[in-house]
Amino acid sequence: MSDLSASPDSHGTVEILLISGSLRAGSVNTAVLRTAASLANGDVRATLYEGVGELPHFNPDDDPEGGPVHPAVAGLRRRLADADAVLLCTPEYAGALPGSFKNLLDWTVGGGETYGKPVAWINASSRPEPSGAGGAHESLRAVLGYTGVDLVEAACRRISVPRSALGPDGLVSDPAVREQIVEALNALTDHVADPSLIGTALAGPSRPVFRRPGDLRRALLVRRPHRLASPSLRLRVST
Repeated sequence: MSDLSASPDSHGTVEILLISGSLRAGSVNTAVLRTAASLANGDVRATLYEGVGELPHFNPDDDPEGGPVHPAVAGLRRRLADADAVLLCTPEYAGALPGSFKNLLDWTVGGGETYGKPVAWINASSRPEPSGAGGAHESLRAVLGYTGVDLVEAACRRISVPRSALGPDGLVSDPAVREQIVEALNALTDHVADPSLIGTALAGPSRPVFRRPGDLRRALLVRRPHRLASPSLRLRVST
């Protein structure tokens, strides 16, 4: 089974937050992200956010200007603010995003933590092209446009992952699929490691739609400067 290591000439650590759109215990989408976490090591640290089911139903009244929010929402926003990039993997439900995942995305609009944040996704649907989870990812692209993310198209991948590609440990065991996951991680970290690329691919409208006057100001404050000194960070397959 392939594993990965970071190149020795990299500097700093890239923090990637992994978010699955599925609550199922045996979700293939979550398995893809857990595999990504297991493959990223050295100067790339990828961690899975597991609080989707703990978030309250989104209500703008519960997200007041300058006021407190539910602890689970505060935790999500803190994780987003601390991450250098975000990698998503979601299934499709009834032709669109699962409700719990859309709820999470709704909570990201008011906080501003994703403004200018490099974000990518892996579409792991095993259904044949072109229909496989297409509706969900069209919806995802539209929603991300309202949160002002830096959508990294080069890292957005269609990787067909049948359940048979999973091993007994619940991770992806198929070498070809693992290689594609690595390629997505490399494309995302390449973007993060090159300061000239940050913010060059804002999704959706030319400016994100913020619900309140202070949202843009707070978004700019929480967007931390990039930590890496070199764009040469790469993951590579160790043989």
